[in-house]
Amino acid sequence: MNVALAKTDTGTALGEAFALARPRLPGAGKVAATRQQAFEAYERIGLPHRRIEDWKYTDLRVLMRVVLPLAVAPDAAALTRATEALELHAIDGVRKLVLVDGVFAPKLSDLGKLDAGLSIRTLRDVLDADDVKLHAQLFALDIENPMVALNSAMMTDGVVIAVADAAKLSQPIHVIHIASGGAPSAMFTRSMFSLGKDASATLVESYICAEGAVNYQVHDSLVIHIGDGARLDHVRLTEDSREAFNISSSAITLGHKAHFNTFGMNTGTVVSRYQAVIGIAGEHSYVETNGVNLLNGRQHADTTLVMNHVAPNCASREVFRAVIDDRGHSVFQGRINVHQPAQKTDAKMMTRALLLSDEAEADNKPELEIFADDVQCGHGATTGALDDSLLFYLRARGMTEKQAQALLIQAFVGEAIESIVNDDLRELAIAAAERWLAARG
Repeated sequence: MNVALAKTDTGTALGEAFALARPRLPGAGKVAATRQQAFEAYERIGLPHRRIEDWKYTDLRVLMRVVLPLAVAPDAAALTRATEALELHAIDGVRKLVLVDGVFAPKLSDLGKLDAGLSIRTLRDVLDADDVKLHAQLFALDIENPMVALNSAMMTDGVVIAVADAAKLSQPIHVIHIASGGAPSAMFTRSMFSLGKDASATLVESYICAEGAVNYQVHDSLVIHIGDGARLDHVRLTEDSREAFNISSSAITLGHKAHFNTFGMNTGTVVSRYQAVIGIAGEHSYVETNGVNLLNGRQHADTTLVMNHVAPNCASREVFRAVIDDRGHSVFQGRINVHQPAQKTDAKMMTRALLLSDEAEADNKPELEIFADDVQCGHGATTGALDDSLLFYLRARGMTEKQAQALLIQAFVGEAIESIVNDDLRELAIAAAERWLAARG
């Protein structure tokens, strides 16, 4: 049954709507009780608004207004449309795990011949099983954030991936979210990736849509645990419909001597927000976060990152680039928290925005909160336009204005894209950027 979850302009209580949706949601007993608590936390606030500091630049009561009905499980026609979309975004040499309209699709996924030490389960199966410890990890996200709370209440499916100690995965794992193009609806997914001690893996997330998919909402969350001495490379590409909404959250925890390298690029959606909290809990760990927003039209994209340095002798680097054309709006909020025990922290953050029109907007909000006294921390933010002298130089050598702009834009975002270690995945990100550039008027 489709249920309208929220009409934020009226502030109407949502208890009845949630009650109608609950029979479709996996998990009983304590899981159901936890869902109820999360929904009540969301209901107290509703869609976030500009009076909440972390949502100052992304007022969902204005931008989104309503949470769409819960998507129905995909039928044969939806799976056919998803298959066609999947062919257009295929990547060689990866293990595909496909979610269609928020439901795991085993026929479209690669589940055979798993590497030694690799375990893959669906969220639905995990929530229906009696595994209290795993349930606690899945519900570990902060429900004081209203959109995390809503996701905790409504999550329908996802993947739960575990990599054993010392395992080295031979191929990247590619989790693909596909909107099939049915009636306007919302998908609620949650996944978890646990990397054991001294293990290594590459995780790719893609958000795409089938032909004809227009008005839909993605509400996704991801929990990542990186064990002592482990390394995770993470690539996240958002290429949803230009009329879709994507609200995604991540919670990442690192152990001792762990390494997390993450890259994200957004070229789709009308409104998106990616919010991540990274906890560096073990000594001598290193985090690299890189991101790119490529926006035009009336697109609005918000990246909000919180880096919590809890352990000493750790380092983090954040590089973010935004290119905004027409009336696009890019938001970057980066906060580095250095707790008192985190002595000898080395943390740097830099965000740059490139405005291609007079009506484009970029809001950059870097923050430092330091309670340790032996640290090296810094942040910076710049906003500007393309260099006229460089444009003139390139045009004087035979390039059109569009070609010259494209070359300078590629150079501008290149620093972030070069952080992707896997050559094939780096080329995938470059191709997505090139498609955006080619589509510019």
